[in-house]
Amino acid sequence: MTSTKTTPTTPTTAPPASSSLPRRTVLATGAAGAAAVGVLGTGVRAADAEESGQTGAAGRGRAGHEVFQHGVASGDPLPRRVVIWTRVTPTPSATPGSGKGKPVTVTWQVAKDARFKKIVRKGRFRTSAGRDHTVKLDAKGLKPGKEYHYRFIALGQKSPVGRLRTAPRKRAALDNLRLGVVSCSNLEAGFFTPYRALAARQDLHAILHLGDYLYEYPTGGYGMGQDNVVVRPHDPPHEMVSLEDYRRRHASYKLDPDLQALHARYSWILTWDDHEVTNDQWKAGAENHDESEGDYKKRRARAHRAYDEWMPVRMDGTAALGDGTRFYRRMRFGQLAEVSMLDLRTYRDEQAALPGVDATVSDPSRSITGKKQMAWLKESLTRGDHAPQWKVIGNPVMIAPVTFGDLPNDLIDPINDVTGILPADGAPYNVDQWDGYTADRREVLGHIRDHQVKDVLFVTGDIHSGWACELPLDTSTQPLYGDSYGVEFVCSSVTSNNLKDITGAPQLTPLVETAILTNNRHIKYLDFDNHGYSVLDITPERAQMDWYVIGARDDANTSIEWSTSYETIAGTGRVTAVDAPVEA
Repeated sequence: MTSTKTTPTTPTTAPPASSSLPRRTVLATGAAGAAAVGVLGTGVRAADAEESGQTGAAGRGRAGHEVFQHGVASGDPLPRRVVIWTRVTPTPSATPGSGKGKPVTVTWQVAKDARFKKIVRKGRFRTSAGRDHTVKLDAKGLKPGKEYHYRFIALGQKSPVGRLRTAPRKRAALDNLRLGVVSCSNLEAGFFTPYRALAARQDLHAILHLGDYLYEYPTGGYGMGQDNVVVRPHDPPHEMVSLEDYRRRHASYKLDPDLQALHARYSWILTWDDHEVTNDQWKAGAENHDESEGDYKKRRARAHRAYDEWMPVRMDGTAALGDGTRFYRRMRFGQLAEVSMLDLRTYRDEQAALPGVDATVSDPSRSITGKKQMAWLKESLTRGDHAPQWKVIGNPVMIAPVTFGDLPNDLIDPINDVTGILPADGAPYNVDQWDGYTADRREVLGHIRDHQVKDVLFVTGDIHSGWACELPLDTSTQPLYGDSYGVEFVCSSVTSNNLKDITGAPQLTPLVETAILTNNRHIKYLDFDNHGYSVLDITPERAQMDWYVIGARDDANTSIEWSTSYETIAGTGRVTAVDAPVEA
């Protein structure tokens, strides 16, 4: 299904319910086709502001206006360095994407305490309109496994105070690793209540964001529910295509107080999916891109440039701009776990034309990872005698098979010898995920089997629903004879529409869930109804995912409650339900 370009509407007006839905809307929901509690406007929690000597909103220094409007952030924690980020507004007219504003020298500080009496690292950073007045650098020379405070100073003003935590030493023995897990955060579809809830916790080590940090659509193009209701309008109001557009959209998201609070509280580990550029992108094009929008690769380059400027991440292993766009990377947490973040958009071949009976989904010449990333992923899974116990794969789209009309592989192969019409692993319902690239999936799971790798955990976003799955090579033999070569936990969306939202028929989702669970015995849990966040807790004995759900997306003070938990016991590759979440 091809999306129809939507004419921007006023912020409170939605397109008619009968208007064409973006393809992502259908795929992400399955086969059926600014308030923050205790948060200042600058994104630092009130208690932290008081402790650091800041009172009220960011003070007016000699600049005469608020310099640090977009908060602070940190990310990609390593044992002795962490990326820190902010953006300065040197003059009122130097708005994001404007190209206006003089160069500014910014002082940065990292301290043991929130009052900055014990500063351990500091320096100066020169920023300008050429990088949209963003500041991003590696704060180096830190100690492993420690929490620090950081801030920036420019034009007579101090930024909000952020916290960061370095990764532990490579050989450190850890009792646990606890991550907040989120994905698919659409500003127009609701308030970021899950971010507020995670920022209020005191027990996490980092935040794992699995893609679709922002959305490219015009205002009213992809809002809340069937009618695409605009809870909060995008800036710019049109679809982002130019570098200015991408910069402005990033900036508009980082004005959200809940997002600022979570960035200030914890270091983030991110990957991108498609909407950071445009819907259903692949290496040479995208579903939501046409000739009127210019050359696709130039558009993607602009999107990647803005992402590099505005996000606390490393590209090609550095915090510097312009050194490349390789985004797949690893972060190790002692002997307990290594987190390998995948990029499943930049190198993939074009999606198959249709779900269902389409043999191209199993064509070994097609790839979702690309050859270099596939080799890197396999290396991540088998890294010698000193490899960490848990191999955690940050996965933008689902790897677990989701099929209908499944046949054993032993029957599919001889049929294909004659006809070539049947896809391996049954008839997939979503060819934008690994189901559309089954040769790659079989290569990964076969590698795990052949090398007897244990404790492989894929943690996934994208599909706007919660899942807990085992990972068989042959779904037709599950669960009687087949082995499981890993586990997948999928988090729900922060705000983006799910199946219930799109259909407007809550009574339909149990029927769809039952059909999927019945046809896929390796899938143990499925929730198409709710939005929220997850907490992943990893110990030497097990890995447990807790799903939390929110109430109304358009209510900034909506309820938050625990929904369910599943775990995988070390060495089993199996998934079982748990009666309670981990204690915060």
